[in-house]
Amino acid sequence: MNDYQPGKQNKVRQLREKAKYDKATVHGILDSAMLAHVAFVQDGQPVVVPMLYGREGETIFLHGARKARIIRLLESTGTACLNVTHVDGLVYARSAFNSSMNYRSATVFGTARLVEDRDDKLHALRVISECTMPGRWDELREPLENEVKMTGIIALAIESASAKVSTGMPEDEDADYDIPIWAGVLPLKSAFTTVLSDERLIEGVEPSAVVRAMEGKEL
Repeated sequence: MNDYQPGKQNKVRQLREKAKYDKATVHGILDSAMLAHVAFVQDGQPVVVPMLYGREGETIFLHGARKARIIRLLESTGTACLNVTHVDGLVYARSAFNSSMNYRSATVFGTARLVEDRDDKLHALRVISECTMPGRWDELREPLENEVKMTGIIALAIESASAKVSTGMPEDEDADYDIPIWAGVLPLKSAFTTVLSDERLIEGVEPSAVVRAMEGKEL
């Protein structure tokens, strides 16, 4: 199946014409970001926490400290909701009401479980690393045992998801097109710039090809 079926959880209710349920769109939004905002309830109060993540198929691996509250709470509740959003530009309309943003947003709902097996945890860490810094894992030293033990990994099995994508020029009221006010789009691009070397580098050590490949990369 190439689509997430709309249901009570994931159905987009506002601006339904911007809704996307195909996996290619949802996965593309997830894979082009590095930070997800994860929502949960603690003591009856809503809490949102930013987390590093990586996707492998229909599983999202979330990274945090083993003793972090969100790791413990996700382990105990067994469910999670996360969102990733890219802002692609400001839409300047001829009225404040019709002014908006161009964006790509994906929301995921799923079943969460704590990853405890050492090999499974290392695999998840590699997935997260490769999604964030492609090719870097194989250049680094092996994780120390205490580092693995101190790291908490949640595997989120995607049960439902949806995306909202807004593009294009402003949609003004018919009468507003006669108003002499500039309207259009101011694009926004998120991109990496140029690497900065650590002052304690061994002399002669240069960034590898996989690091250089990230320079200028757009998200």
